[in-house]
Amino acid sequence: MNTLFPMFVKLQGRRVLVVGAGQVGEAKIASLLDTGARIHVVALAATDIVYGWADARQITLELRTFTVSDLDETFAVIVATNSHSTNELVFLEAHARGVLCNVVDVPELCDFFYPAVVRRGDLQIAISTSGQSPSLAQKIRQQLERQFGPGYADWLARLGETRREILGSSLDSERKRFLLQSFADREALNAMLDSAPEKAEGEAA
Repeated sequence: MNTLFPMFVKLQGRRVLVVGAGQVGEAKIASLLDTGARIHVVALAATDIVYGWADARQITLELRTFTVSDLDETFAVIVATNSHSTNELVFLEAHARGVLCNVVDVPELCDFFYPAVVRRGDLQIAISTSGQSPSLAQKIRQQLERQFGPGYADWLARLGETRREILGSSLDSERKRFLLQSFADREALNAMLDSAPEKAEGEAA
């Protein structure tokens, strides 16, 4: 297997298609809601939560079978159906159009994989096993959540403000670099100390 290239992608304003709106499809749609993507969902049926998103105009929902024209002007497609023929059709048509495709739980029909993610504000740590063992990725995520507690969210926000102030100052480049590195080290330590109670609770569980 070729080595995967890890990256974080901006989906703001881009059309993302989701085929299938059951419980699995619902989870995939939920992961897209805050990205700013234009989410288009095609499914034979949908969960109540998906209907709610459609009613709130957070997504566009069409209750029908998939057609190849659904891939027009689409950046990426996520397929969450229990039909092998539909999964394979979407994957092959997506490839023909240069559209990135992920067929849930079918690694050989995926151009990209969903990582397990630790989120602390703007800090995101993604873990991938290239589809080999999602369970292992989840276990590592749980370990990292204990290691990187909630204090990191506030720390990163403060660090971002400090960085902008330093970069906008008249200090020379070497001094700026020194300050940025020292603030990161100092605040990282404080964030770890702030999260110590949560870490202890998690380990006890």
